[in-house]
Amino acid sequence: MKTEPITLAITGASGGIYGLRLLECLIAAGRPVYLLISEAGRLVLKMEHDLALPGRPADMAAALSERFSAAGGQLQVFGSKAWTAPVASGSGAPRQMVVCPCTTGTLGRIASGSSEALIERAADVVLKERGQLILVPRETPLSEIHLENMLRLTRMGAVMLPANPGFYHRPTEITGVVDFVVARVLDRLGIDQGLVPPWGLAAAASDEER
Repeated sequence: MKTEPITLAITGASGGIYGLRLLECLIAAGRPVYLLISEAGRLVLKMEHDLALPGRPADMAAALSERFSAAGGQLQVFGSKAWTAPVASGSGAPRQMVVCPCTTGTLGRIASGSSEALIERAADVVLKERGQLILVPRETPLSEIHLENMLRLTRMGAVMLPANPGFYHRPTEITGVVDFVVARVLDRLGIDQGLVPPWGLAAAASDEER
């Protein structure tokens, strides 16, 4: 099992549940996580899920570690101006980063190279070091500006993985819808997942049972 850390950023787009579920799965997979949550991201989590996270990074790490049964030191949280964090430099940043969910504002700042906050700086580092950057936009409809920024980042090597769930696995509740998107992220990260089977496998298994 890989033990390299992964950077996970949660921004203020609706759908913070995607980021929380991804965090839960990364911890369950034994991966160390460097977590970055914007102020707007904390606000949305409170609005959508009644989850009031502490403001201090250390307190937030403790609360989320308890919530998801993380091992000691497995989860580290960094504030928006923590410029000495490992994610801020190519010499210490993980090779993989996911922004889930990703606001179109964050997307635009990453595309322009603006690094006013640690999330954008961390993404910039992953791009310049030729690592794996996965962005999970959650916005509709999309303007020409959004599409141009997505195209620009795709040409830089980033992966656009919008929060567009499929339904071939026939979800009956919101967790099944969320798991579809999280499963696709885990697949791209190379992490084994049992949330949603790849296309065709479930149908093939059903055919064999007939």
